Amino acid sequence: MLVSVLRVPQPVRRSRLPEILTVPAIAAGVGYRLGLLGHAAPPTNSDEATMGLAALHIARGAGFPVWFYGQQYMGTLEAYLAAPVFALTGGPSLLGLRLPMLALYTLFLLLAWRLTLRLTGDCWFGLLVVALLALGSDRVVKNQLIAGGGYPEMNVAGVALALLALDLAAGRPRRRLVCWAAWGFLAGLMLWVDPLALPYVLATGAVLVAFCRRELRGTAGALLGAAAALGAAPLLAHSLLTGRNPLHAVLAASGADATAGWAERLHGGLLLGPPLGMGFCAPGRCATWQLWWALALPVLLAIAAGTAWRVMRRPPTAPGAGPPHRVAAAMRLALVLAAVATLGAYTMSSAAGLTPVESSRYLSCLLISLPALLWPLWTAAQQRGGWTVARHPGGWTIARPVALVVLAATVGTAGHATWRSAQTAPATRAAEARHAELVTTLRQLGVRQVRAGYWTCNRLTFASAEEVVCAVVDDTLRPGFDRYPAYRREVESAAAPAWVAPAGSPLAARLDERLDAAPGSLDLVTLDGWRIYLSRA
Repeated sequence: MLVSVLRVPQPVRRSRLPEILTVPAIAAGVGYRLGLLGHAAPPTNSDEATMGLAALHIARGAGFPVWFYGQQYMGTLEAYLAAPVFALTGGPSLLGLRLPMLALYTLFLLLAWRLTLRLTGDCWFGLLVVALLALGSDRVVKNQLIAGGGYPEMNVAGVALALLALDLAAGRPRRRLVCWAAWGFLAGLMLWVDPLALPYVLATGAVLVAFCRRELRGTAGALLGAAAALGAAPLLAHSLLTGRNPLHAVLAASGADATAGWAERLHGGLLLGPPLGMGFCAPGRCATWQLWWALALPVLLAIAAGTAWRVMRRPPTAPGAGPPHRVAAAMRLALVLAAVATLGAYTMSSAAGLTPVESSRYLSCLLISLPALLWPLWTAAQQRGGWTVARHPGGWTIARPVALVVLAATVGTAGHATWRSAQTAPATRAAEARHAELVTTLRQLGVRQVRAGYWTCNRLTFASAEEVVCAVVDDTLRPGFDRYPAYRREVESAAAPAWVAPAGSPLAARLDERLDAAPGSLDLVTLDGWRIYLSRA
């Protein structure tokens, strides 16, 4: 007897393996950076120490600065985040200054994973994005861990803006007014912290206007505007009270008042900038073979924009063209356009031509666009349609092997840069130990006021918790740029300030010349890497 068996279709069970693997990927990224912090890496500098001094003043209630000391732009959010750590730990430290930056990076990873899932719905692709963001070249970890103003918080804010805008446009959140307020507050906050995030504010805002314009005409729009004003309140209040326009200072800092030829700008902005800023280069330099990303990036931008636009142009009744897919495609397009605007603005600035290696930090926000950039590669590698270039009669497409090669090269190059960066950590720890010995020696000698170069001064003052106060001099022993003028006034009023210079520096050579010309005018104390010149009163 024949028995007919009716088989009921079973629901497809989605594998949780990529979500499980994402946890150790995030832990690896955080752990790697925590290990660097344990080695005092990346190396600190006087700019970061300036933010640390602002945090120290806030923790003591001695001042509440709006801007980075010595300038009228770049908000001091990092100082306000570090101040409670200083208050709880009993004093300033480099680790205490950077721990909030590590927390921001952790949040960035979590939000980037969430945004990737919202944009694509692919957990394996989310794992790939998190793994890439867990890696960290020299330039990338500097942007993420050094509290030098703006960079650690811009990426997490940019991803949060994109995620909030995506959910609002798709109609997901239940507490929509809270989300509107959060988006507005973050947008305003970024205008105060650093205008480099402006392309991502505008791009994600455009998605909101495109899909929620009716809602914006009512309570949501009013709440967003009020929240944005609250986030930007320090900037607005300072501008109203002083009559100063922070935009002028930003343009001057970007090199708008300097001159650089277009050849240098294009070389620094389009060839060196993308590999350096996105984490594909060794510390301080880019080998020729690492520049391949500069050639791939424009192609990826074009493909990502084209595929997102194609989804948006499909009829609403077409497969994969429903409202959620259209919103996700619109956000991917917005992230691509924000990346193009960031790259274009940087290339047009003279900073790209004058200081391309160090100024590549201005491209740190490009990491926000990573899910949108790599999604077409991932879909091609999975043979799920997209940008098919040619098809073999048997069904093979050239897009798939190309996509696999580019993805492998991306992971491999970023991994190599991370390995090279990690190798510098022991040397950084040794240099920090030598600096700690300098601070200890000055305390033992009873030195409280010194003169030194710019890259020594505030670092020394911060490391000593203002027990040693420093005034800046240039290599000719003339007064330099003091970000906090009160230190110069204290040094100038001292009877016999000391001099501090790195061994082998032009400042040390000049002081040695003075010592040779007038023996006995200065007492020399030598340390490993440092020279202290004690004035005889």
